[in-house]
Amino acid sequence: MSGLEDAGQQAYELVRELYPFCRSISGEGLRETLRRIRARIPIEICEVPTGSKVLDWTIPKEWNIRDAWVEDRSGRRVIDFRNSNLHVVGYSAPIRRTVSRAELLDHLHTLPDHPDWIPYRNSFWDESWGFCTTHRQLETLVDDAYEVCIDATLQDGSLSYGELLIPGEDAGEFLISIHVCHPSLCNDNLSGIAVGVALAQELARESRRFTYRFVFTPATIGAIAWLAGNEPVTRRVRHGLVLACVGDRGHVTYKRSRRGDAPVDRAFAHVLEHAGAPFAIEEFSPYGYDQRQYCSPGFDLPVGCLMRTPNGRYPEYHTSADDLDLVDPAAMADSLAKTLGAISVLERDRRYRNLSPKGEPQLRRRGLFEALGGIERRRDAELALLWVLNYSDGRHSLLDIAERSRLPFGAVHAAARALESTGLLAEE
Repeated sequence: MSGLEDAGQQAYELVRELYPFCRSISGEGLRETLRRIRARIPIEICEVPTGSKVLDWTIPKEWNIRDAWVEDRSGRRVIDFRNSNLHVVGYSAPIRRTVSRAELLDHLHTLPDHPDWIPYRNSFWDESWGFCTTHRQLETLVDDAYEVCIDATLQDGSLSYGELLIPGEDAGEFLISIHVCHPSLCNDNLSGIAVGVALAQELARESRRFTYRFVFTPATIGAIAWLAGNEPVTRRVRHGLVLACVGDRGHVTYKRSRRGDAPVDRAFAHVLEHAGAPFAIEEFSPYGYDQRQYCSPGFDLPVGCLMRTPNGRYPEYHTSADDLDLVDPAAMADSLAKTLGAISVLERDRRYRNLSPKGEPQLRRRGLFEALGGIERRRDAELALLWVLNYSDGRHSLLDIAERSRLPFGAVHAAARALESTGLLAEE
């Protein structure tokens, strides 16, 4: 098994391990998820107390759930939290009483178009209660009254998030953000966690130019809490990426940052264009994952978003069908490979100056052409040498040259290294 294949399989096993936990924007399910991440990479688990002001928001009460059910007249559980944590609307207030069928239906969510799937719903900012079930199950609920129980607590506590810093040679940071708050949903949530863990493990294996900061946060409120507590850090962010929905079998989709032409946007576009596989590039929109927090105008960080099939565009999204069958080890390995490819471009991108800029220098005399390999490779390598010499004026980076020449970044970088070794090029 290759290194990437092994990483994809390990990512899948982490998805499987985390799948049963009932996560939300706070509580023990979220903390246990962070602890399992910490068993693989050394994140620090941070707590933000209930009531804390974070930008325009306030950290809510902590939610924890022990059990929940709906029982019919015979005492049979017709809806049971122990069978699926999606059966309870996330952040439901505690309740135990008998309700009429009509009242139960007012608090029951189903998917008529997918009668065997359970929807995922939450009530984070509206203290209410509710259940989710299959539409097929709903059609069997014919009693005139039911006992409902949500054995949960909503009380002062804290919001948890995880953070890992991998130091580099440069104080400039690459921010990588992953949401960790959804319950048993494999592609939307767990695939991002698993690929993020694999990415952190890979980056920690060797020295890097940039410092890498991973944050594993509850969606929206977690990113806002991190921003509120780390505004000085944001001034060091040179590149950023949100990882989400990276485990399904669809092609890779990259959503640009608010800036649209940030180096991270260009690096992903370049890597995807040369990968030889279908892909999509989308413009920024203030909708979706936590990219919209990092790209809010008061911060305007250069943070893009990597997905496969974007949120809301696959039928299983936010349903019980977003399960272990929907995610694929090979897809997660591919998402990891493309992320590492873009990071490699940004790590190696430099500006150089041609030290023999008047006319074309004699390359054959310096042995550059003879060392270029086979015919096809030689042609690209020769072109790369000429492009790098022509545009190494201190203003154009290697990524600029790769984009303009439409050559792979690797060929342009190799040309720069070869020219530098013969004294024709110097880094700015």
